[in-house]
Amino acid sequence: MSADMLVPNAVSAEFFHTDAGTAFVDLLINGNRETWSIRSKRFRTWLRRRHYEITRTAASAAAINSALDLFEAQAQFEGPERAVHVRIAEHAGHIYLDLADECWRAVEIGPDGWRVIGSPPVRFRRAAGMLPLPMPQAGGSIEELASFLNLPSRNDFVLVVVWLLATLRAGGPYPVLAISGEQGSAKTVLSKLLKALVDPNVAPVRSLAREERDLVIAANNSHVLAFDNLSGLSHGLSDAFCRLATGASFGLRQLYTDADEVLFQAARPILLNGIGDVIGRSDLVDRALFLALPPIADRRRRVERQLWREFEVARPRILGSLLDAAAHGLRNVAGIQLEELPRMADFALWATACETAFWPAGTFTQAYQANRRAPIEDLIDGDRVAVWVRQIMANRSTWTGSASDLLVPVQPWRVSASRARPQLGLRVPGNLPADCVVRRHSFGYWASTSPSVVKAELEPE
Repeated sequence: MSADMLVPNAVSAEFFHTDAGTAFVDLLINGNRETWSIRSKRFRTWLRRRHYEITRTAASAAAINSALDLFEAQAQFEGPERAVHVRIAEHAGHIYLDLADECWRAVEIGPDGWRVIGSPPVRFRRAAGMLPLPMPQAGGSIEELASFLNLPSRNDFVLVVVWLLATLRAGGPYPVLAISGEQGSAKTVLSKLLKALVDPNVAPVRSLAREERDLVIAANNSHVLAFDNLSGLSHGLSDAFCRLATGASFGLRQLYTDADEVLFQAARPILLNGIGDVIGRSDLVDRALFLALPPIADRRRRVERQLWREFEVARPRILGSLLDAAAHGLRNVAGIQLEELPRMADFALWATACETAFWPAGTFTQAYQANRRAPIEDLIDGDRVAVWVRQIMANRSTWTGSASDLLVPVQPWRVSASRARPQLGLRVPGNLPADCVVRRHSFGYWASTSPSVVKAELEPE
């Protein structure tokens, strides 16, 4: 049987490819446009089914492979180039959220509100394990979410909500949500609840990726990445999380080849939970929101099955309230100006644009600043060199001396006194030489180094 017979005239098929050359097909089935990768197992199975429905015989592997080769050539050489997204996309000033339901509908969010539509102007693909979102309901209240979360303060609830709103933007940057707490504080339940609101999956949380390749594969197939029960991060994975949160390209060697490389470029919302503080490197701290959950007293503990039943009833209304806030943010974001831009500036602008849908202006900024201070202070307290520098600057506005002078008091701690700058864990501005000036806002001073001179100055208020 020819390839043309495998896609009969009763089914409308349009072939296209991505910028990486991956071939896709749009199929109009029962009035719904569905987008599948031509080399996917699902499309192959669909072809075999069509062959059986027409001929009542099984298609040979050779016939299926021949049809796939033809369709792939049509997509790559004759079809247009289009982007394909997972769960979230943006186009022409609108946000699109894939409901992943059997009708292939999406929510279109614009400055004037949101609506559920079929055949959106963007293309989504369905990765293995994706679950449908409920049909959102208008008129809900975000406060309904609070009753399901074991959070110690109002500020923490504000940060959870703005993190969820950040996940509704395509391309990031996204803050990493780091959840800590002892046994019985509902860390895993919180992680599952938050993922279920935006990107539900058969496996809502997963163990930590062993290497960067595993992380990239997970990011290619999910919008929100949730990692459960972490005890720490290697330097390599910490760096990879930094890049993935703010948007970066990853290159992996293609299987069974020596020279070919598969490129993946994206940003993803990341959620981490563990008993202790999972994040220990300052660059990831700068990109994170921290939640420390209290233990749940026995009298307050709820049966998890009952909690999920109640959550499923409330989930459409909670989702609808998040969509209302996202539409509110799209109306306001162009006019938002912040007095000071933090490290995650785009996230802060979006959160500020959305916050007045729920709370008075300034609520987010207050919660965000308080959240950022505590972990940075913890990092300083855990760095003996940083503690020493803060001590010598306690009663003076400036100090100048040699690098060896600065490091003399910490020699018993075996800190390297090389010609490079002292190991203060400070961030280097991109427009300055790495061996000349480093700066940490949270310390409140400049620390300038050269091979022979160190100078520290208090920052002006």
